Amino acid sequence: MTFGPLFVTLAAVSPEAAAAPPPVVQGVEPYPAAFFASASPSTAMDMLDRVPGFAFDGGSGVRGFGGAAGNVLIDGERPTSKTDDLESILKRIPAGQVERIDLIRGGAPGIDMQGKTVIANVVRKKGTSTSGVFVLVDGSIYDGRQTPGIRFEGTRRTNDTLLEGSFVIASYLDDGAGDGPYSLRNTSGTVLEEAKLNTEGDGTQAVATGAYAFPLAGGRFRANARLMNDRFFYGERDNFIPGPAFATDREGEDKWQGELGADWTRETGPRTKVHALFLQQWKTDDYAAAFNQAPDSVTFSNNRKIGESVGRATLNFRMSDNLSFETGGEGAFNWLESETSLIVNGGAVTLPAANVRVEETRGELFGTATWKPFATLTIETGLRFETSKISSSGDVTLEKTLQFAKPRLLATWSPDPKDQIRFRLEREVGQLDFGDFVASSSLNTGVITAGNPDLNPQQNWVVELAYERRFWDTGSVTITLRHFKYTDVIDSKPIYPSGGGAPFDAPGNIGDGFRDAALVNFTLPLDRLGLKGAQLKGDGSIRRSEVTDPTTGATRRVAGEHPVDWNLTFIQDVPSHHLKWGVDAFGGWREKYYRLDQIETVKLRTFVVPFIEWKPRPDLMLRVELQNATSRDLAKYQFNYTGPRNTNPLDTLASRRYENGPIVYMKLRKTFG
Repeated sequence: MTFGPLFVTLAAVSPEAAAAPPPVVQGVEPYPAAFFASASPSTAMDMLDRVPGFAFDGGSGVRGFGGAAGNVLIDGERPTSKTDDLESILKRIPAGQVERIDLIRGGAPGIDMQGKTVIANVVRKKGTSTSGVFVLVDGSIYDGRQTPGIRFEGTRRTNDTLLEGSFVIASYLDDGAGDGPYSLRNTSGTVLEEAKLNTEGDGTQAVATGAYAFPLAGGRFRANARLMNDRFFYGERDNFIPGPAFATDREGEDKWQGELGADWTRETGPRTKVHALFLQQWKTDDYAAAFNQAPDSVTFSNNRKIGESVGRATLNFRMSDNLSFETGGEGAFNWLESETSLIVNGGAVTLPAANVRVEETRGELFGTATWKPFATLTIETGLRFETSKISSSGDVTLEKTLQFAKPRLLATWSPDPKDQIRFRLEREVGQLDFGDFVASSSLNTGVITAGNPDLNPQQNWVVELAYERRFWDTGSVTITLRHFKYTDVIDSKPIYPSGGGAPFDAPGNIGDGFRDAALVNFTLPLDRLGLKGAQLKGDGSIRRSEVTDPTTGATRRVAGEHPVDWNLTFIQDVPSHHLKWGVDAFGGWREKYYRLDQIETVKLRTFVVPFIEWKPRPDLMLRVELQNATSRDLAKYQFNYTGPRNTNPLDTLASRRYENGPIVYMKLRKTFG
C-alpha cells in the first residue's frame, strides 16, 4: 500500500507554455514545474508519470549499492537507501517543492547513467519551507474485510538543511489468495479428487523513516534511518467433494528490517566532486507453516537473520562540457544465518543446507568516461572489476572466490530534436540469491526445495538497440530490441545424493542460454483527437528464450519468464471541476516452472483499476479506485510425473484457481504548510 504526500498549488501558466517542453541541451531535457501545471500533480511521482518517453524503474534488491540503482536521481544523487523504495521516496516529495525534472536520454557529461539509457533527475527548489501531510486510506474488500491505513509526514527545509520524517501503519491483503475450485485428474481426464478452496492472505505493516541533511566540512552530509515490521498470515481450507474430508494450510511470517545510511558530497573544485556513503541493513524473518490432511501432517519452519554493510566512494572530474570521468570503489560484507525444520507425521526430515551461515566479502573498482564528440553524439564507456569471496558453514562447508570484469558501452545519436537512437553493449553479472542457499517450501502444493550454496552467479552479455521518436509536442514512442547471451543460468536442478536415495530439487547452474526481447513504450496526448487534457501511456514487451532442461536435456524457455507483458494508463484532467479520472490496466501474464517430477504453470488475468481524484482545495484530495474491476483470478496448473520427467510418464494434473472480486479503495489526504 502506498501513500502520497502533500499537494502545493503551482503557478498558473498559459496552455501553450504548459504544453511544450523546452529544447534539448547537451542531452538533458528540462521539464519545468509549469509543464505539469495543467495536470495538478501532488507529488514528484505524479510529475514523472507525465514525462514523455519515461518509464519508471525502481531498481533491484541486489546486494551492494551500485548495482541496485533505479532510473531516478534526486538533486543529482541517488537516495542512500535500499529498503525505502524509490517510488515511496518520490511520493513523499510534494510537487510544489519541485523546480523541474531533467530527462537525460542516452547520457550526458558528469552524469553516471548506471547502465540505464534514460534517467530522470528531480531538482528541488531552494529556500525555506515547512510542510506536513496526513493521509487516511481504506480498502473495502469484496468478502467484507477492510484494509485501513494511516500516515503522518513532515518536512522542514532551508537553503542548507533538511529534516524529514514519516510514520505509516496499514493493513493489506494478498490478492493472490481467494476462494475457488481444485481438481486432480489422471491422464485420461478422470477426476481423482475435487475440493472447494477457501483461502485468505493478509497482513499489517508499520514503517518509520527519518532523514537529516546539513553542511559539513565544506560539503553536504545526509543521514537517514528506516525501521519496518511486517506480519503476514495465510490460511487455506480445502473442503473435498464429497465430504467430510478436508485439508488445512496455515502460514505465518514476521519480518523486522532496519537500515541506517549516511552520505557526504563535496565539490573540491570547479570541475571535481567527491561522494562517499555508508549503508547498514539488518533483517530477521521468521516463517512457519503447518499442513494437515488426515492422516498426514507436515510442519515447516525457517528462521533467518540477514545483514549487509556497504561502503562506497566516487570521484567525478569534468574536464570540459563535453568530457567527464568518474572513478571509485565499493566494498560490502553480507551474511545470512538460516535454521530450517521439516517434520512429517511426527518425524524429522533431513534437508540439505537446512542450517547454514553464509558470508560474502565483495569489492568492486570502477571507472566511467562520458564523451560528447559532436552535438548529436554521446558515448559512455565504463569498466567494473568485481571480486568476491563466499563461504558457508553449518550443514554445508564451502568456500569460493569469484572474479568478473564488467565492461559497458553506451552510444546515443540524436540527428534532430525529434529522433534518437541508443545502443548499449554490456556484460552483466548477477548476484547469488542467499535464499537459494537454504531450503524452502510450499506445503499446500507439496513442493519442498533444498538449498544449495555451491552456485556461480549468472552472467549475461547484453546488446540493446532503441529508437525514440517525439511527436505532437508531448508525444513519444520508443522501440527497443535486446539480446541476452546467458552463461551459468540458475534454475531448479535435480540433485542425486552420492550415497543413494531419492533425488530432489535444488537451485543450480544449468548451463548457457539466450533471451530475445522486443519492447515498446509510448506516450500519446489525445488533445488532437478531441479529448482535451487526456493522455494514453503504455508499454509492452514480447520475449523468447532458450535453455537446456537439466532433467530431460531438451530445450525450453527460461523458467518464470513472461512471454508477453503489457500495461496501459488512460488519464484525463478536468481542471474546471478540480478533478482527474482514468483507468489503469495491468496486463495478464503466464509463467512456467520446471522441477524434477513436475511442471507448474501460473496464469494471472488482466487487472483493471478505474479511478477518480477530486481536489476541492489545493490542500485537500480525495481519490477513489475500483481495484480489480474485472475480478481477475490466479490459476495454477501442476503436471505431476510418477518420477523424474526424463524417465517417467505423466501421472496427474492438479488445477487450483483463486477467485477474487473488486475492492473499493479510498484515500483522503490533507496537507499543511
